[in-house]
Amino acid sequence: MTALAQQIRKGRKFDQVLAGAREVFMADGFEGASVDEIARVAAVSKATLYSYFPDKRLLFLEVANAECCRQSDEAMDQIDLEAPPRDVLMQTGCHFVRFITSKFGQQIFCMCVAEKDRFPELGQQFYNSGPAVMRAEMAEYFEMAEARGELRIKDKLLAADQFGDLCKADIWTRLIFGVVQTVSEEEIHYVVENAVDTFLARYGV
Repeated sequence: MTALAQQIRKGRKFDQVLAGAREVFMADGFEGASVDEIARVAAVSKATLYSYFPDKRLLFLEVANAECCRQSDEAMDQIDLEAPPRDVLMQTGCHFVRFITSKFGQQIFCMCVAEKDRFPELGQQFYNSGPAVMRAEMAEYFEMAEARGELRIKDKLLAADQFGDLCKADIWTRLIFGVVQTVSEEEIHYVVENAVDTFLARYGV
């Protein structure tokens, strides 16, 4: 068991605490969320909350992991994997970029970087619940599309990484360094559309 996992105890009100924390974190962000407010929304005492999560960072990470899984499931439910590659890639890319450029998505990234010395396994845990899931699902889709004669990709995991990076071009860097505070839906669509064009120029049949 890792040092991170040792500090989290599960019990009867665990899901209740997690649901309340998600609501508060999504509304107020990590810094703006108070333990008092989380306990109030979750309808538990502070003592109960701390018995599950002795550190607010651990609670935030648990919410982040759950949110990444939820986002992945939502994307898979909404996207028709039988559609032409351009449609699938556009929907997938836009869904991905909307999440990572959201206030919550940026806070997850910044926390993993800031806490990597204190909790070395934190970044790995987030990677496994977020980026690694998308990577594997994209590679699986590429297998399906290649079998239908729509794509030709030798290294499908590498191609999944390349597609994700193409979708983040310009937008992600400017957000993380504070050059801009938000990006519009039009900007996201423009960058993802160009990412899809570039990707299909390399791997399309």
